[in-house]
Amino acid sequence: MTLGIGLELELLSMAYPPLLVFAAALLVLVLPRLAGFTVGALSLAAVLAISLVAPGGEHLGGTFLGFEVVPFYVDEFARMVGLGLGFLGICSVIYAYSSEASKELTAFALAYVASSIGAAFAGDWLVLLFMWELMAVTSTLVVWHYGGEAVRAGFRYAVFHGTGGVLVMLAVAVHYVEVGSFLYAANEGIASGIPELLAVLGMGVNVAFIGFHSWLPDTYPRPHIAASVFLSVYTTKTSAFVLYRAFPIGAESDLGIYIAYMGGLMSVYGATFALLQHDMRALLSYHIQAQLGYIVAGIGMGAWMVESELATAGAMSHLFNNILFKSLLFMAVGVVIYRTGEEDLYNLGGLWREMPLTAIGFGLGALSITAIPGFNGYVSKGMLFDAADPHYYGVDEFGALYWLLWLGAIGTLLSFIKLGYYVFFHGESDISVPDAKPGQTVAMLGLGGACLLFGVWWQGLADLAPTLHGADGHFAFAYPGGGESELHPYSPGHLETAGILTGIALVTFAIVRKPLSKLDLPDPASFVYPAGYYLGRWSMIATTELYALVDAIVVAGVKRCYWIGNNPVLAVNAAARRMPLVDADERRPADGGRPSTLHLRMGIGTTVFVLTLVLTVILWLLV
Repeated sequence: MTLGIGLELELLSMAYPPLLVFAAALLVLVLPRLAGFTVGALSLAAVLAISLVAPGGEHLGGTFLGFEVVPFYVDEFARMVGLGLGFLGICSVIYAYSSEASKELTAFALAYVASSIGAAFAGDWLVLLFMWELMAVTSTLVVWHYGGEAVRAGFRYAVFHGTGGVLVMLAVAVHYVEVGSFLYAANEGIASGIPELLAVLGMGVNVAFIGFHSWLPDTYPRPHIAASVFLSVYTTKTSAFVLYRAFPIGAESDLGIYIAYMGGLMSVYGATFALLQHDMRALLSYHIQAQLGYIVAGIGMGAWMVESELATAGAMSHLFNNILFKSLLFMAVGVVIYRTGEEDLYNLGGLWREMPLTAIGFGLGALSITAIPGFNGYVSKGMLFDAADPHYYGVDEFGALYWLLWLGAIGTLLSFIKLGYYVFFHGESDISVPDAKPGQTVAMLGLGGACLLFGVWWQGLADLAPTLHGADGHFAFAYPGGGESELHPYSPGHLETAGILTGIALVTFAIVRKPLSKLDLPDPASFVYPAGYYLGRWSMIATTELYALVDAIVVAGVKRCYWIGNNPVLAVNAAARRMPLVDADERRPADGGRPSTLHLRMGIGTTVFVLTLVLTVILWLLV
């Protein structure tokens, strides 16, 4: 019996999760629609199962281009993220099928999911880089597929993520020079100094640091509603997890405190601009930034102060919870758009009577993200509040961060009171529309049930949350001296905090509701688009004109040399006529010189094919 279990675990360690989902993406294209979507959902169910039971450690290790790599690395951090991404993937495929997403879109989305899972399970920086760049390419295809405004947004999205990817690539290159290995195990996070700085800037693009975030609300409201569900989670949450890999607990990085405060500012900035939005998906997109702020704050606290297991556990728990409730909210809003065709929340109202199941799905997500007791966001956000509270750790450096997180929580409550009020409860609906389709309902209630489960069964969430110093590698709810001897999320102090936050938000919304509806202020960071457009336009013109000039000179020179080689007598004659004091025959029309037959230009398709072929051969020879 023991031998059989051991063999099964060994086989599981050989089953590479991203490969299963990549294969499913290809099958979606060739199989009938129902069969293809079923295969896609089953591949993600397999990822869920593998994440749950695969043995910890390094798997499928080997060498690539002479470097040691570990494509499949399982620890408690990767396991928790893999469980969240796998479960969400199943629900997202079901939702996409019911929302009439095409086979092509779903294949792109599954390839995107596979690259995200590959990044989460990477055990070295080289594999991570490959999956990181593949995630950028496949997510851009998911955006582009919808056409229309999504195409230009997709180009801007690609520029941002391409820039971030280059910075991460440079960070990894310098890290290798300093450490001598790409393996995570070779160093505690990314190497200090220049690699840290480059990594935090490059990863900051993907996790929507303030100033780098404008791609997020610009992109996610534009594609198909099913595409928005996939996009709302996989890039940002995987990138937050990679940020943890670069700045893990125990790293004692000097950048940790700056990362923590960037997270606090993100929570306030994202919630503020979410509150000003008219577009429902833009509002939710800003709240991706706001909730990432809590995760980033926890990662920063854990990286700066080695004793802060609570901050790291809170960050990973909130990341896991965010996977659930953020995708649920995009699903619910997507159903409203699918049924009504309306994106502006102020043009809706009273839909709870027409769409009660969708209203329930939205309510479960809204109660979770706003940290109402009984829902998962309450547990993980409470852990982060406590980690920043100087009362427990006596770290005065985080005192201001604690109040930033408070402001972000109030802004989050205000935003979702506003969204729920105007879409589902305000006035009477003047349209008659059907509720969510069965597949949409199953997906929403599945995610909503998970949000409720981990809010009530908070011990289960604690068992999933990993740290370095907790019992058996998991987080243990225990505070150092001065505080409570054992953390209980539903202690009177925590319930009182939740009540105060909710009360402040309700009173504030009643006061600002009318003036708020008249505000539509642009994000200050949006100036990067016109500035980027003109910079890109003129730099492109300068580059292409310079290239054309060099190309013309080189081509003319090669052609002249070729003609001289085939017509030496005529060439000597022509040269002699130009020399003083040399008696040469008068120039006569060439009557026997061979014209050049050298073809120096190729079409774009041929060029790409030849380059791909050459690079493939070089790569094969190196391997």
